[in-house]
This record gives sequence, structure tokens and C-alpha cells, in this order.
Amino acid sequence: MRRAHEPVHGAILLAAGASTRLGRAKQLIEVEGEPLLRRAARALLDTSPHSLVVVLGHDADALGACVADLPLQRIVARDHAEGLAASLRAGIAALPAACEGALVALTDQPALDGAHLRALRDAWRATPARAAASAYAGVLGVPALLPRTWFADAMQLQGDTGARALLRARAGEVVAVAAPALARDLDTPDDLERFH
Repeated sequence: MRRAHEPVHGAILLAAGASTRLGRAKQLIEVEGEPLLRRAARALLDTSPHSLVVVLGHDADALGACVADLPLQRIVARDHAEGLAASLRAGIAALPAACEGALVALTDQPALDGAHLRALRDAWRATPARAAASAYAGVLGVPALLPRTWFADAMQLQGDTGARALLRARAGEVVAVAAPALARDLDTPDDLERFH
């Protein structure tokens, strides 16, 4: 249950990519019998966000159907072919004004779970002026919870640049939450072969 003083966050799931390196929609790869897109959406909902925005693009109808029964908002980033930045901008623009932070996640990290996302949420709630980011493979990355004061910078991102660029540029304002398992993602056929 949320206490009155706890800041409110929204969640953004970036799922617009065409998975060109993999050759198939990685969002629909199943882990333990569940597509990665749905699995990530449910994990984000475990954090009790004010709202969850799923940003779609390539093959939006098929992907949207995968989460149609969940309590979330589906939007299509019309310029998703530009890269990650377009999807992040669309997600942030769709968040309600009540959201004081944005928990941003991708669909290609099979080890993503609600426990880590809740740890990020709690770290951000403790110091809401800072971001809370996942730490793995020597970097700060997503999932990450960005405070509203970072939204303007996020809206200026271009091309295939996402939240990691902001985390790197503002590293002194980030609380790191260890998540070594998230270093493994599914981008190529080799990644998928190693995963299975």
C-alpha cells in the first residue's frame, strides 16, 4: 500500500523495435511459456505504477494482442524506425502528469523480474530527485527509473539512443541497483541459441 509521502511513478515498456538482427520478433520469444513482452509487462505492473505505457511500432497489432487483457495503455510510436529515442519520447509524452518518475524497461532481457523492478522503485522512492538504474556488465542501464526532472533531456534524445545515454551523462545523480543477470539480452540468433 502506498503511503501519502511516496512519489508516484509510471512505467514505460519499449517494444517498438523490428528485431532485425534476430530475424524474428524478440518480443514474442517465450520464456517459461510466456512471451517476453507479456512477461515484462506483468513484471512492471508488479511495481504498482500509476500507469503502464507499452510503446509499439513494428508489427504493433500482433504485439498489442499479446497484452490486450492487461491493465495498460498501448501506443504506437509512428517514427519508431528512427530508433530507441523515438520510442522513449513517445512513452514519456504519454505518461500522465501525476507521474513523478518513469520506470523504463525493454523486452529483450529474459532475466527481468518484478523483484528487481520493485528494488529500483524503492531505491528511487528513497531519493526521488535521483534516478535508480540497473548495474550490470560494468554499466548503468535499463531498466531504470528516471525522475521527472530528467524528462526534458529524454525528450531531446535522437536516433538509436536511449536512457543509458542519460544515465552515463548524469551518473552522479544515479543510485545503482545490482542486477548482473540482466547483462544477457536477446539481440541475435547466437544470443537466442545460448539462451536455450
